[in-house]
Amino acid sequence: MKTVWRYVPLLLLALAWELAARLELVSNTALPPLSDVVRSWIDLLLDGELMSNSASSLYRIAAGLGLSIVVGTVLGIAMAWWAPVRILIAPVVEVFYPVPKSALIPVTVIWLGYGDGSKILLIFLGCMVPVTIGAFNGARANERMLVWSARSMGASKLRVLWDVVVPGAMPELLNGIRTAVALSFILLVSSELIVAQKGFGFLIGSLGAGGSYSAMYAVVLTVAFLGFAADRAYLQITKRALAWRD
Repeated sequence: MKTVWRYVPLLLLALAWELAARLELVSNTALPPLSDVVRSWIDLLLDGELMSNSASSLYRIAAGLGLSIVVGTVLGIAMAWWAPVRILIAPVVEVFYPVPKSALIPVTVIWLGYGDGSKILLIFLGCMVPVTIGAFNGARANERMLVWSARSMGASKLRVLWDVVVPGAMPELLNGIRTAVALSFILLVSSELIVAQKGFGFLIGSLGAGGSYSAMYAVVLTVAFLGFAADRAYLQITKRALAWRD
């Protein structure tokens, strides 16, 4: 029951959307009725257009985000654990952190063209930063007493890293990955709106340019719900991953 009440504001928002459009409080061009949007979503689903573009976008997110999690985790922990790596990599991360990641879209297109590669690279570069910072902060926050205790008991440096540092870094690392999950959807749609021939962003742009606004809103809501579902699923994964701390 608590979960149901939690989403009542969304139901009220949907009702307000439908009434505002039907009563013409807002132009139907700017905001089509939600019922029309739902019908357009069903049409897109039945003719296969939504599914084919979804497959392209989700592949790009999975590849880019997966790479960023692996590389960012390794880099962040390595920076915290080995001073030479930190001296070499930290300035690059600090310079790259404030750069708007969407500004890299033209660069990735120049490097890899208009296909999947440029989108995957953009998502990888953008999402790697929060993952790296999360892993680094988590690993640096480990209690020194635990590390010293493990070393005094004869544990090798690699064993200490695996048994003490990595588990201790998990909360911060998982928070960084959650940020990356949300960022991956933003970067995906941004890049596909500008330079793509398939995907959510391309579909949104082409439908909007063609005046199919209810269908355009249907795709926008699809991205929103997928992002929401990904975040909810990730929170469950995080809860299970950190269950040992309880």
